[in-house]
Amino acid sequence: MYKGSCLCGAIQYSLNGAISDIIHCHCSLCRKSTGSAYATNGFIEAKDLQLSDSDNMLTFYESEPGKRKYFCRVCASPLYSANAKYPGRYRLRIGSLDSDICERPLSHNFVTSKANWDDLDASLPRYEAFEPSRK
Repeated sequence: MYKGSCLCGAIQYSLNGAISDIIHCHCSLCRKSTGSAYATNGFIEAKDLQLSDSDNMLTFYESEPGKRKYFCRVCASPLYSANAKYPGRYRLRIGSLDSDICERPLSHNFVTSKANWDDLDASLPRYEAFEPSRK
């Protein structure tokens, strides 16, 4: 079982199943919705997701008819999306998980529309915390 939540903690969830087909999506829609270089998404079975949202903070944006992107109305954390064409399946935002997962991403997708500043093969330094120059 996996656990996850939004940034402010108003919405928490448990996932009692596997995550499949995890990808890093670089399309412009995913970049806009995350405010980052890409979104990491995986598919889950809708029946496996149990939400805890006692204050009704979950809301959605319908990007086109039948496609809903669910997020917290307080902190705006994206949690999952649903497509009416696939009613038993959700696309989970992997970054909302609090648990470690055993599954791994399969690929980087839509790389031809990636942000021009995103270098997939970057050899940037890596730090355990903030970069040393930050005060």
